[in-house]
Amino acid sequence: MSNLDMSEAIGMLAQEKGLSEDALLHVLVEALASAYKRRPDAAEEVVVEVNPETMEFSFIAYDLDDDGNWINERDDTPKKEELGRIAAQTFRQVMSQRIREVESERKFEEYANREGDIVTGIIQRTDARYTLLDLGRVEALMPQAEQVPFERPAQGERQKAYIVEVRRTPKGPQIVVSRTHPGLIKRLFELEVPEIADGIVEIKACAREPGHRTKIAVWSNDHNVDPVGACVGARGGRVRMVVNEMRGEKIDIVPFSEDLADFVAKALSPAKVTQVIISEDGTQADVIVPDHQLSLAIGREGQNARLSARLTGVRVDIRSETQLAEGLPAGGRDAEVEYADGEWVANAESGEMEWHAADGSVISESDWKAQAAEAGDDAAPDATDEDAADEGSASDEGSASGEDSTADAAAGEGSASDESGDDADQTVSAGGGSEASSIDKGSASDESGDDADQAVGADGDSEASSIENGDDD
Repeated sequence: MSNLDMSEAIGMLAQEKGLSEDALLHVLVEALASAYKRRPDAAEEVVVEVNPETMEFSFIAYDLDDDGNWINERDDTPKKEELGRIAAQTFRQVMSQRIREVESERKFEEYANREGDIVTGIIQRTDARYTLLDLGRVEALMPQAEQVPFERPAQGERQKAYIVEVRRTPKGPQIVVSRTHPGLIKRLFELEVPEIADGIVEIKACAREPGHRTKIAVWSNDHNVDPVGACVGARGGRVRMVVNEMRGEKIDIVPFSEDLADFVAKALSPAKVTQVIISEDGTQADVIVPDHQLSLAIGREGQNARLSARLTGVRVDIRSETQLAEGLPAGGRDAEVEYADGEWVANAESGEMEWHAADGSVISESDWKAQAAEAGDDAAPDATDEDAADEGSASDEGSASGEDSTADAAAGEGSASDESGDDADQTVSAGGGSEASSIDKGSASDESGDDADQAVGADGDSEASSIENGDDD
């Protein structure tokens, strides 16, 4: 091959690989140096120089002394036929390896500066672990945690994603993309709304629950431009494009306000707010809404309140006007009760609710119910013992009351016997809830020895029992 043919070959290879000719010449020099050292009589060190115009190569050989210094500089340029088969094979292997390394480095540098940007790729493969997107010269990886729940794109479908991270790996750069990042919503609005791209309208905050709902707060630097109207567009055309790209995810656009109370009230849209009370430290908002707006303000499973809290950066407690009048504390919590910090989150794979505590621990709903059942079983024997003790004391009291009642009845009977022909009605109650027992005495015998029967109610739930004494004779 002539020098002219070699120059053309290098230019074509550089164009095919997307590399510069200078980078490819450096790779060629390194490959020639490696091939030279495979010769039997090769020097310990060599420097290969190349003339880009004439494509002529020169090999400057060096020896090493005991201290590692390069000595005995000399020209040791071999002829092409002197390199041999092993040297040619080494040259080919090193050349391919160096080209791959240069390509990998170029791709990394290209995408490393694009973190936080949007890319459009074609779905190559989708499984339970990750999704691969073909971005052209490189593939992007979308882990399961970065995928929208229940969103299953078809193979070959085009999809936009947000670049989260670019990693160096032995196999080349790995680009991690996301469909759940709030930045994806911001970038999509930048593409659809020219006012945002020009800096006239700004997206101040964004709170998102992927696949369900997103709230964004917008602000206009020009008082003549309505930020909400600019994002919605004519007949909702602009926001509709974003919703379609997000597969129908609902998007709420609210105006940003520097007044925190006003911002919280607008963030709870579409609910109408009566009053917002901000705490002294500015970390909590007590919101009062009409009774018929309470469920709308809270949202399905607390979604509206949760997104509003993330959007504003404060804790939001919502009460109705009736709850305020009844004195229910903010958040519906008793100040004397200690509550755990955390939230219930649905598992993306199983759909089961999980409790994510503030300390980072996670427990499923089934495990939580099992622990609650075990705690209830442990407390049951204690309650049984207490009930038994209460029943025992009640029985003792009942026995004592019965004995006293019998004694009193006997004394009363004796008094009635001493008096002649008197009628006496006597009532004795032994149970707190029992009805009165009545004793009606009839006329006694001529001799003042009348017999009287008495009834004592021992069961508190029993009906009244009555005994009528007839004439003895």
